[in-house]
Amino acid sequence: MTFGESRCTQWPCWRGGDISLRHSSLGWRMCHVGQQRTKVDEQQRSLQSTAIIRGNLSTFGVPAATVEVKVAKLDPVDDQGVGSALLYVLFAFTFLSSSLLPPTTMGWLSRFGSRPPLPRVVIAPNDTTGATAREKSADSSATALSISPGAGFGKVVSRGKTLGVSFGTPASREDVSTQVLSPAQKLEALRKLMKAEPTPLDYYIIPSEDVHQSEYIAPADARREYISGFSGSAGVAIVSPTSAHLFVDSRYWIQAAREIDINNWTLHKVGAPGEKTWLEWIRQDTDTGSLFGVDSRLIACDIAASLHVAVSERNGSITFPRLNLIDASRPDRPARPNNPIFVHELKYTGQSAADKIEAVRSWIRGYQTVEKDMYILPEGMIHSEEAPKSASSATSGTPEPIDEQPYGTVITMLDCIAWLLNLRGDDVPFNPVFFSFLVITLDQVVLFTDGERVLDDRVMNHLQELGVERKDYGDVWQFLRKSKGKMILDTRSPYAVAVMLTRARYIILNYSYVTQLKGVKNDTEIAGFREAYLRDGAAFVRWLAWLEETIKKKKQPVTEWGAAQKLTEFRQELDHYMGLAYANISATGANAALPHYEPTLIHSVLLDPKKPYLNDSGGQYLDGTCDTTRTVHFGTPTKEQKIAYTRVLQGHIAIDSAVFPEGTTGAQLDVLARKALWSDGLNYGHGTGHGFGSFLSVHEGPHSFGNHVALKPGYVITNEPGYYKEGDFGIRIESALLVKEVKLKDSKSGVKWLAFERFTQSKVPIQGSLFLDYSLLTKEERRWLRLHNRACREKLEPLLKGDKRAMKWLQRTTGKVGPIEIIWE
Repeated sequence: MTFGESRCTQWPCWRGGDISLRHSSLGWRMCHVGQQRTKVDEQQRSLQSTAIIRGNLSTFGVPAATVEVKVAKLDPVDDQGVGSALLYVLFAFTFLSSSLLPPTTMGWLSRFGSRPPLPRVVIAPNDTTGATAREKSADSSATALSISPGAGFGKVVSRGKTLGVSFGTPASREDVSTQVLSPAQKLEALRKLMKAEPTPLDYYIIPSEDVHQSEYIAPADARREYISGFSGSAGVAIVSPTSAHLFVDSRYWIQAAREIDINNWTLHKVGAPGEKTWLEWIRQDTDTGSLFGVDSRLIACDIAASLHVAVSERNGSITFPRLNLIDASRPDRPARPNNPIFVHELKYTGQSAADKIEAVRSWIRGYQTVEKDMYILPEGMIHSEEAPKSASSATSGTPEPIDEQPYGTVITMLDCIAWLLNLRGDDVPFNPVFFSFLVITLDQVVLFTDGERVLDDRVMNHLQELGVERKDYGDVWQFLRKSKGKMILDTRSPYAVAVMLTRARYIILNYSYVTQLKGVKNDTEIAGFREAYLRDGAAFVRWLAWLEETIKKKKQPVTEWGAAQKLTEFRQELDHYMGLAYANISATGANAALPHYEPTLIHSVLLDPKKPYLNDSGGQYLDGTCDTTRTVHFGTPTKEQKIAYTRVLQGHIAIDSAVFPEGTTGAQLDVLARKALWSDGLNYGHGTGHGFGSFLSVHEGPHSFGNHVALKPGYVITNEPGYYKEGDFGIRIESALLVKEVKLKDSKSGVKWLAFERFTQSKVPIQGSLFLDYSLLTKEERRWLRLHNRACREKLEPLLKGDKRAMKWLQRTTGKVGPIEIIWE
């Protein structure tokens, strides 16, 4: 199908350019081209390039074919023009879909706001893929026009001098590549820079993290994803002049194998028999005497120490290039976000920022060296040479005597800074944080954030009241170089901070004091979690009712991506909703066997009634961060699926019901979640649960079910056992828990006993009915399930009175017949 052989002027809203569409296997053609242009400033120049959209409609029942949409001669500085052009592309693709797709499929598309399937947009001047599209305007440095697979819908946004496109939720923004390089070309560009170093590098290490050791990172910091093509949140890439290696854990084995170019990359499935971690690989498989390069800002102190030991065992050495070689080799790196900051009110935080800062200062004043808490870097590590380029102007001067008593602490983790100052931002996907460093000393508080970031009067007044001095983000390196007192760091601090301070001026602890403070939730935060989970649960139930009606009653197809989008729509209607807590994990069949699978609009399959459907998602609310997983079945489960689901539920109940003495760690309880699975030879490769923030990160410490931090009253933690059969199905059940003290009738030992309160008790029912093998459940487990679903009904009914479909579903799902009865027909 081709558009573009004739011209018309019926669409004056689009300013300039040609659009053509072609379907490779259908011979008919149509045309529509907008012609009207509006004269703008004479300095403005048009971008003589073509945006090409390619996609396959076979998912929707159209014969396998390539569809191309060409948008020529776009005016990149004209926001309205580009926006209108995008809208035209959406219209054209919708027309294409409505002309080709079956009525049932078009009906399904229309239920999600008529958002047509949009594949990736590639900017390619003169139809030459791989060339650079350069904007000739004197006032703009780059053009960003991108449609990411599965992003859905978008609008043009302007960020400073860069024109961008925002898609879906604020967390799913992606800037366009102004140059498209193949995997081989990316590696070639990196290797040229490795060779150009003063001493050529034998290996260059690319971690996943940013400068702040964040789990979720901004597109500008997605260096490992850029070079390898692997989009998961964890993994390490290592490149040599002749090979490239990617190391991922079991959560990402399948995903990484799908995403990387196997002709240029070797995948290491860490945890599989015979596979090594990346540090073990360096220690055992690299050439002796090699020179390793890495950005010292992107590795934590403890990782840097382990790397030093591994390299030393191969008689090698480490250097820290002043430039990040991925950034230097990347022609299209997006701009670092610089979004507004806002004050998080006391009614949500429960503690003033002034009190939090004073708590940190009291800790510094009273700090006493405890050997078991100290982390000592190995002798021979670099501590002053080869500083990052942003610190290259710093001068050390004549060293002065250093007082052994700590003078301050350097806080680098973004969620800790946001929590301490009671501020929130929007610089990192799914996390309400902002790029910054914070230094707290006994007489000074300094916040390092982008000097061009505009702070409103309320934020400025808030910082002034706290006595916080503001400096530019990049000034932190020079500030640390010139600081006179000894600073407290933790093992997750970037190694570059230690390099700047030099050995005599820091203490490294094996814990973060601020993380410990943040981990214990106060009464206000706990009350906020209860309210947030209640609202989020109502949205989840409304969505489950819609999903059942759509699939079972109306017999209409729903994709993984469409189901996730609908759930997000229900959440968007809630009070205090600020966005998603993480990317929706919405998976059926084999995709559900990928614990961190994220569907896209293009790479998304229809929900399979014969397979379990897993949804792991949550909302960010002003009063709490939510994280819930439920697995449901829309047909008749197989015996294997029923046994797996029952065993996962038994593990979930075992954790939820645990009573344990004070001092017990999460790792000591972990076996409870796995015991039932182990009895059938089943297991799962991920952790059983993690802490989570109060309108902050969905993953936070210091505790989890996988480490040896003792659980304390006030800690919150998820409970999420699962089972995954590769290539077939996956099951996970997740609820959120609060650690609290309990009184036992016969306890006379004086020992404090702890247990869990389930936030999700007032949230989402757990499916029973045909999905469970009741013969495997004990009397106590059946009673637990019955009481859980009854509590869900009692708490949620007041919030669902205006939704008859949801009320009917809830009452039927949590009815009195058996532990739970879901009637799908």
